Amino acid sequence: MSDYDNPYASPSPESVPPKLKTGLKFNLIRLLVIGGIIAVVIALMLPATRRASPAARRTQCKNNLKQIGLALYNYHDTYHAFPPAFTVDADGKPLHSWRTLLLPYLDQKPLYDKIDLAKAWDNPVNAEAFKTHFHVFHCPSTEGPMTHTTYMAVVGFRSCFQPAESRSLSEITDNHSETLMVIEVANDKAVHWMSPVDANEQFVLDFEPKSKLDHTGGTHALFVDGSVRFLSANLDPAVRRALISIDGNESWLSNVRSVKRWSLFACDAFEKGEAWANRVPVVSGDGRVIIRCLSAAPGVPAATESSPEG
Repeated sequence: MSDYDNPYASPSPESVPPKLKTGLKFNLIRLLVIGGIIAVVIALMLPATRRASPAARRTQCKNNLKQIGLALYNYHDTYHAFPPAFTVDADGKPLHSWRTLLLPYLDQKPLYDKIDLAKAWDNPVNAEAFKTHFHVFHCPSTEGPMTHTTYMAVVGFRSCFQPAESRSLSEITDNHSETLMVIEVANDKAVHWMSPVDANEQFVLDFEPKSKLDHTGGTHALFVDGSVRFLSANLDPAVRRALISIDGNESWLSNVRSVKRWSLFACDAFEKGEAWANRVPVVSGDGRVIIRCLSAAPGVPAATESSPEG
């Protein structure tokens, strides 16, 4: 029996018309091209934060805080003071966050002008702003809504930010490079960027390696001098308190040679992965600062003691 007698036999190549062969090849190529385009579109639609490496996300987060710091200084240039942590109504009810007050200095004046500052941040009249999100307020590593932020002011009566009151730069008498302004809080503490909620002293004292931080080993912080550094999650409570206050005159922070050398915050070294990145300052009872090494790195002493310079 020949192939032509078998109704289930595949046709021989000679039996397929040339035009049909060309059409099949064209359709196959077209399908491959369309499939490739779809794959690229899907890849582009994925959140950039998930495609970027942890190091890239950490760098972007740091840059966000630098932009916020620049905006704060531009606000200060205009009003001769930093914004209050939040504004209040006649009854003292919080209305709007300092983040909202910064919008004109983050190239968002048109949106700012649409916000009714006399009405609460979540009032329906402010719905347009409420639905808007800004990358500058959102750490790329943060999970959750894009409208939420983990960048919070450190608020207190001896901190840079106060409830309902502005503070001028001249009031901050401590070293500006050692005084906190804004800190990146744990992921589970994120709030809407318009919300008048921030970090109090207790948060700064409590965050630890087990906290749901966006970055391994610590968190970013913006200082009064505009610098952004990485605070180790193992930072000693005494050092944290000193960083919060604006007029505590903690001179030992800048006078201790070892602290200056190893960095209070294990920041740049931490990001570079250097052996001494895990050294953390601990203040002893007699005022000495002990630089403790949290990991047994070869050739790194377990502790180094230093006293304030005369």
